[in-house]
Amino acid sequence: MKLAMIGFGQAGGKIVDKFLEYDDRTGSGIVRSAIAVNTAKADLLGLERVPEENRVLIGQARVKGHGVGADNELGAEIAEEDVDEVQGAIDNVPVHEIDAFLIVAGLGGGTGSGGSPVLAKHLKRIYTEPVYGLGVLPGSDEGGIYTLNAARSFQTFVREVDNLLVFDNDAWRKTGESVEGGYEEINDEIVRRFGVLFGAGEVQAGDNVAESVVDSSEIINTLSGGGVSTVGYDAEVVKEHDSGGLLSRFKGEKSDDMDTANTTNRITSLVRKAALGRLTLPCEIEGAERALLVVSGPPEHLNRKGIERGRKWLEEQTGSMEVRGGDYPVHEPNVAASVLLSGVHNVPRIKELQQVAIEAQENIDEIQEESEENLETLVEDEEDELDPLF
Repeated sequence: MKLAMIGFGQAGGKIVDKFLEYDDRTGSGIVRSAIAVNTAKADLLGLERVPEENRVLIGQARVKGHGVGADNELGAEIAEEDVDEVQGAIDNVPVHEIDAFLIVAGLGGGTGSGGSPVLAKHLKRIYTEPVYGLGVLPGSDEGGIYTLNAARSFQTFVREVDNLLVFDNDAWRKTGESVEGGYEEINDEIVRRFGVLFGAGEVQAGDNVAESVVDSSEIINTLSGGGVSTVGYDAEVVKEHDSGGLLSRFKGEKSDDMDTANTTNRITSLVRKAALGRLTLPCEIEGAERALLVVSGPPEHLNRKGIERGRKWLEEQTGSMEVRGGDYPVHEPNVAASVLLSGVHNVPRIKELQQVAIEAQENIDEIQEESEENLETLVEDEEDELDPLF
């Protein structure tokens, strides 16, 4: 799948930078164009791989390149005012060569949280290609203002994109981990999971062709219908003497049957672990409207029977009749299963996020009222003895 990626805000820019690194390392070629948008000049300077001409600083008249300080209403206003500057960079995207736009943003801050829904709305008005969002939720320990930002941004963003893929930091941060080290690891995880998914079906001359091809149309159809998506992933290292390795060529028919059974069992086990393990957004998989299964690995370790069994198991678990699946042969030392669940509804984390945000908003309103009353008390001149300056 060929994507035009736009990283909005600090987290979004860093993740797009990571996707470019992933492309260089794996030769996936997912990112056809990469753009980073920010109100903070320092964040743009800190990027390593996004081309300098594609780093767009907005809001200079309002915030002088210093960011919006977690004020996502200001972030949204600036994005609306300066959307033409962002469009200037998007004009250089070879749109005829891309399958979709992907706007990547952290939803807890100010710039990405406020600006990404604005940009999504703008792109959908102009282009016929799908516009997806990849939104990162803040950890519950990051504070009320970030939770409030995320809740408001989430409900706006999900309405403006064709589908919102979500990654929840809360499910991935480890206790005792440094902030920088934690985010670095989380960004690696985001890119690994979505990289396998978006990279599926990319075949060059001389590559092994899949038995059951998964390509961009499969991903687009799974994401169509909108809503929220989550991705599960699991991998297992394969050894040379495992099924399909060199030794199996010198064995008889019985051994071949055992090899096939082992391969089938490995794949079905991986599919279950991917779907029931840590999802990018933890949720109940029952009731997911659509699903896509991609099994990748060395061609000799993939078989149609295992993938078909995994797909049928997903159908049973989700209750969806719209479950697609296929393999993606790659010359890597592991077999991996990637499961995309789209249109998920039973997501306790979102309900919790909204509840905490409502409480935070009420607290902020109360503090604002108290603050005004306290100021009045402080400067009160009961006898009206002082004349104001003007």
